[in-house]
Amino acid sequence: MLDVRKIRENPDFYRERLARRNAGDEKLIAQVLVLDEQRRKRLQEGEALKSERNRTSKEIGAIKAKGGGITEVSAQMKIVGEQIARLDQELAAIETEQTDLLLRIPNVPHDSLPVGKTSEDNRVERVIGKAAELGFKAKPHWEIGAQLGLIDLEAATKISGSGFIVFKGPGARLQRALINYLLDLHTTQHGYTEVSPPFLVRGESLQGTSQLPKFAEDLYRVEEEPPLYLIPTAEVPVTNLHREEILPADRLPIHYAAYTPCFRREAGSAGKDTRGMIRVHQFDKVELVHFVTPEESYKTLEILVGHAERVLQDLGLHYRVLSLCTGDISFGAAKCYDLEVWAPGVGAWLEVSSCSNFEDFQARRMNLRYKNGEGKNVFCHTLNGSGLALPRLYIALLETYQQADGHVVIPAPLRPYLGGIEKL
Repeated sequence: MLDVRKIRENPDFYRERLARRNAGDEKLIAQVLVLDEQRRKRLQEGEALKSERNRTSKEIGAIKAKGGGITEVSAQMKIVGEQIARLDQELAAIETEQTDLLLRIPNVPHDSLPVGKTSEDNRVERVIGKAAELGFKAKPHWEIGAQLGLIDLEAATKISGSGFIVFKGPGARLQRALINYLLDLHTTQHGYTEVSPPFLVRGESLQGTSQLPKFAEDLYRVEEEPPLYLIPTAEVPVTNLHREEILPADRLPIHYAAYTPCFRREAGSAGKDTRGMIRVHQFDKVELVHFVTPEESYKTLEILVGHAERVLQDLGLHYRVLSLCTGDISFGAAKCYDLEVWAPGVGAWLEVSSCSNFEDFQARRMNLRYKNGEGKNVFCHTLNGSGLALPRLYIALLETYQQADGHVVIPAPLRPYLGGIEKL
């Protein structure tokens, strides 16, 4: 959530930065300023009346002590009390409207982002490795998975509908191996603390990480009281671990890694990438979450990207790193890098990680602060990234390491998690 005080001090900055997103959100700044003026006016009027009431209350006491009458003064104070109550009600309504508006305004993009409208305008920062030279026409993952008995998409459709996966036999074991490998890498070598959070969260948690209210239609809601939601990513429960807290300065930085399934209603809604398991409603992911000081957040973003890249490097996969443009960046992020891996069977780059710096956007929504060296309470900066997301990593492995005889070679880092087998 943006800072109203900063918007008031420099509205043109926020209009210009939000205009770069090409979503029309800059028009909402005028509404924020109108509500802010109304709020401050009601607040000033209310404080003036409360001061008058307090002063008059002392005068009433003096009049009583002298035996004087207070009927007229009491009647005036009754009117003042009614005015105060009315102003308080108006103030509460304005503040509610202002908060609702601010919750729907995205973060301002960092100045280093390429300015653009769509993913076509994203900037390629680097390309690592080369596409696998198979010597034969690459098969897509759904053919490989079916031939080796690794995945059963027809069974998944029968059970749950389109956009779901059944992993079977060695395919299920490979899925589990990838999750364990990712968690071990990030906890033992990169220093993350592993957490295992709930997969259902309250609306307050989704509001804190900016999925609500903007993206309510993309979520799976469980009709409880209060309602619960299946998490779209581990970012939601893990980032909310410290909601409404003031952390001591020596607690920062905090680095968490978490495995969860992820549930997204929008998968395949546009009719794109609906075959196979590129876009699905349920998938597994290991998420990396950071809580840092503002001074360290952009340095941490580069470190986070490096941790995600390490997975692809160790597994010998061809990938590229993109800096997302202003029109393609997510709602809450100030800056984001996407990691895309090459899948030769489908002939496409597949996103396996988005690494984002939210600056204090999420922390304001969660009221998450830390006490700095001067003893002041300051909003933390939060970051997160996939480290990595399955099943697209799974797809890239099957399609990259497929052999002419139909087998799939297992990269060396995964073999210990598969009992030492070298191929499927």
